[in-house]
Amino acid sequence: MLKIVDQGSILLVVYTAFSESVNQGLWHQLSLSALAGLAAVSCLLLALALVLARLLSRRLGFSREDEITIVFCGSKKSLSSGIPMAKVLFAPGAIGMVILPVMLFHQIQLMVCAVLAQKWGQRADN
Repeated sequence: MLKIVDQGSILLVVYTAFSESVNQGLWHQLSLSALAGLAAVSCLLLALALVLARLLSRRLGFSREDEITIVFCGSKKSLSSGIPMAKVLFAPGAIGMVILPVMLFHQIQLMVCAVLAQKWGQRADN
């Protein structure tokens, strides 16, 4: 029950913040090339975070299980606490442009980490 409330509240915070931005014309302010550039930068930052986490965990001598945990945790950011803070710090019209990179990074990170988890899970089964 707590999981549903927790995830539901995060969904509502993200949905309301992003919906306000869409209503204020976010997609009219952002070109397709800018969105593609933002996606490319997000991919680059995620790759950098994943590679650095893996290299540092190996260099520090962590076990394979700990290395996997460090890789997954090292790329995380907080969407649920970042959006309310952005609403306090930035003007209402700018919220969409502020949270769009975080939301895009989050989606890319979920997809990449799902592939990594499947890959590492198959290795563990062998």
